Amino acid sequence: MHVVGAGLVGASIGLALTSAGGEVVLHDASPTVATLAADLGAGRLPGPDEPEPVLVVVAAPPDVTSDLVAAALRRHPGAAVTDVASTKAQVVTGVAEAAGPDADRYVGGHPMAGRERHGPMAARGDLFVGRPWVLTPLPTTSPASTALVRELATRLGAAVVELDPTAHDEAVALVSHLPQVAASLVAARLVGAPGPAVGLAGQGLRDVTRIAASDPVLWAQILAGNAGPLAHHLRLLRDDLDAALAALETGSLGGLARLVADGNAGHAVVPGKHGSVPAAYVTVPVLIPDRPGSLAALIGAIGEIGVNVEDLRIEHSPGRQVGVVEVTVVPAARDGLVEALRGRGWSVPD
Repeated sequence: MHVVGAGLVGASIGLALTSAGGEVVLHDASPTVATLAADLGAGRLPGPDEPEPVLVVVAAPPDVTSDLVAAALRRHPGAAVTDVASTKAQVVTGVAEAAGPDADRYVGGHPMAGRERHGPMAARGDLFVGRPWVLTPLPTTSPASTALVRELATRLGAAVVELDPTAHDEAVALVSHLPQVAASLVAARLVGAPGPAVGLAGQGLRDVTRIAASDPVLWAQILAGNAGPLAHHLRLLRDDLDAALAALETGSLGGLARLVADGNAGHAVVPGKHGSVPAAYVTVPVLIPDRPGSLAALIGAIGEIGVNVEDLRIEHSPGRQVGVVEVTVVPAARDGLVEALRGRGWSVPD
């Protein structure tokens, strides 16, 4: 298989496949990026007499994806070609115009997985495990090509979903692109903020602004490529902000309560673990010293107790060399876990 683009997603695909014994040939506009990805084990650089690939994955920025897909279709007449761009309608239209009848071997794709970091150094072989991977084949797409791309996504541990390109773009505008804009806008408010204010930041601010560290150039292309659906949701969010301002200005406790309650209702529909129906969990806070081995010891203790951890996060205490590990478990496990941890000497606040 050939991967065109050895950044975060391309190198992650390569790492996953090569670790399972697959052969991946890496291409990138930057020889340095391609060499670095190869050195990290994501594949190898092309040789002088490469056999024809069966599948080509284009993992490049959205503004060049259509051209690179069309070029791959022409260069490899026996191969299926897919991409990983975050917008699909614009890319699919571009491929159809540039590739003509060869476009029947193109399968639009978008793994719903990523990180706020970019480049091959940020790549992970397990990046796609348990994540949705959207395919957007057209009626003219050959079933054999679609089957090849589906097999790739499944092999990487992803859950395959098929959508129309327009439906895909409308969906990701809400669940991916709107959160990116919101996170960036909130984080931008911190620029120039007084030091004491920033020093009070807790886990809530970190959660809301985590993805604000994303690549500005890449995200500018993604947002512009999905301008229509994203603008629709931003207008709705603007209406909600206007309602929040009105509630503040009039002192409407009911309006402010509705704002938070509506957020509760929205949070409740976010899929649970492995894409399952959302479930109710409880959090057990555990104090740990900020020194090597503390977290591993806690996780080991929980494993010995026999409780499954649904989620886990760490918040460091300002000015103290301790941290709070928030262990998320099913409600039925809470009391037994608290008692067992205290019995082992761990500090578990009430």
